[in-house]
Amino acid sequence: MARIRQPIVSVLGHVDHGKTSLLDAIRGTTVAAREAGGITQHIGATEVPIDAILKVCGDLVAGRTFKIPGLLFIDTPGHHAFTTLRARGGALADLAVLVVDLNEGFRPQTIESIKILKQHRTPFVVAANKIDLLPGWRKHPNASFITSLADQPEAAVAALDERLYDLTAKFFEQGFTADRYDRVTDFTATIAIVPTSAKRGEGVPDLLLVLIGLAQRFLEEQLATEEGPAEGTILEVKEERGHGTTLDAIVYRGTLHRGDTIVLGSTGAPIVTRVRALLKPRPLDEIRDPQDRFDSAKSVSAAAGVKISASNAESAMAGGPIRAVAGDPAAIVAEVAAETSVKVETSEEGLIVKADAIGSLEALAFECKDLGIPIRSARIGLVSRRDIVDAATIPDPLHRVVLAFNVGFLPDADEEIAKHPDVKVLTNDVIYRLLEEYGSWADARKRELAEASRRQLVYPGKILLLPDHVFRVSKPAIVGVRVLAGRIRPGQSLMRDDGRELGRIKSIRTGEQSLDEARTGQEVAVAIEGVTVGRQIDTGDVLFNTIPASDARALAAELSSDEREALEAIVAIRRKEDRFWGM
Repeated sequence: MARIRQPIVSVLGHVDHGKTSLLDAIRGTTVAAREAGGITQHIGATEVPIDAILKVCGDLVAGRTFKIPGLLFIDTPGHHAFTTLRARGGALADLAVLVVDLNEGFRPQTIESIKILKQHRTPFVVAANKIDLLPGWRKHPNASFITSLADQPEAAVAALDERLYDLTAKFFEQGFTADRYDRVTDFTATIAIVPTSAKRGEGVPDLLLVLIGLAQRFLEEQLATEEGPAEGTILEVKEERGHGTTLDAIVYRGTLHRGDTIVLGSTGAPIVTRVRALLKPRPLDEIRDPQDRFDSAKSVSAAAGVKISASNAESAMAGGPIRAVAGDPAAIVAEVAAETSVKVETSEEGLIVKADAIGSLEALAFECKDLGIPIRSARIGLVSRRDIVDAATIPDPLHRVVLAFNVGFLPDADEEIAKHPDVKVLTNDVIYRLLEEYGSWADARKRELAEASRRQLVYPGKILLLPDHVFRVSKPAIVGVRVLAGRIRPGQSLMRDDGRELGRIKSIRTGEQSLDEARTGQEVAVAIEGVTVGRQIDTGDVLFNTIPASDARALAAELSSDEREALEAIVAIRRKEDRFWGM
């Protein structure tokens, strides 16, 4: 017979907006009756049983009954945990709490969190935190928001309403209707905002009430779980003294037993191993010593946070699946292999993207696609030499980029980066910021490439060979010239006003200084290869740059007036032989 498991709740929001403080407040309130200030330190998750929730909610739940056995909070707050933790390719969390500093409003990670919630279609509640910092707010530790609100001066209530109005406007910009939770009539159409003070515990009862109410009303079918082999997700892989490599995990379906054969997702082939030990946090009312917080368990049932001890688990992957095997493991191995394969749309042309887990890689790829940024390769793990080499071979210079989300570098990558100055590696632990940085870099790179392209074009130029300024007659001829219009550069060929091509400019100097170019009005010494003064050229001659017709067309729209004057003269010379030249 199916039973109702506790919903899994993830906490998201911008740094310093109070995610950790909110979890501390929730954990602390569950044990406040037995240990003042006690905090339940579950590795992987914090289980809050329904009895503890009802006690905290007090009069808010008077006369109500709940089938939900409690709430399981993912105990690594932040958008990163949300993208890492997956269940069969989707979000692991059934619900989410988005923490927003009521006084600071939306910040980059707030927006990123909303995008991730929208992408995964995860229902969420907003904790509008830090109401205790509102001007004139009277603090009521651990009280419900409704109780606290009734004892506030008009000025404090007005300040609250003003900030909530700003907050709802920001949600509207993101495509959501939102309102204070006690004013919401349809929770399927409007996001509930619960004003809280994580520091003081105010509003925490209201937040827990909204979460269990939403779970019971809308998620009962989703939370029904049958007995059977366990399915779960790896939260973290770590070394534990006395146990070797362990897995912090969430079991979201079925039951996991000590001794079960399990299949783990990894960066390579799936790992088949056996559960040596299951370590569970002690019941809330038995917590005494934070250093002695786990008991060995024979089994755990969904939904639960658990530490798993198993051999050969070193290469297991955060965000990867865990499957208990009943019978032949081959089918489960194939299933896990399929689930851990990177499902990112790639193309022949595009960037290299790296991330620390499948979920975050797919979240980054999702945002890239939304912005029209193509991806050539998507991989999990630290930036490697191979990534740099692959990026260096990409034809489009705007795509010779490695976007690295929440990962560092292997030693060989640093050496390879030095060999490829045209490869750009961008790193950040916020997807929103990472893509912003790429956009800024791409814009700057486009300008650099456009300037380099313009420098390769032959601009029009018109020069006069000055009398009494012949410094060498030939090999190369060196003469003083005045630039009458346009510009001249080393490497450019020259022609007479009858279209006959002459030699090539070898260098341009003024005094002892070599110049990359000379422009209208400058008088410089020019070394010209392939001509002799007194034969092909002579003082008093007017010469022009030899311009390809394609360059003339490309430059026509962006020339200065004096450059246009020189171009018009060159066009007139060329059209004596080809009436359509430069058109």
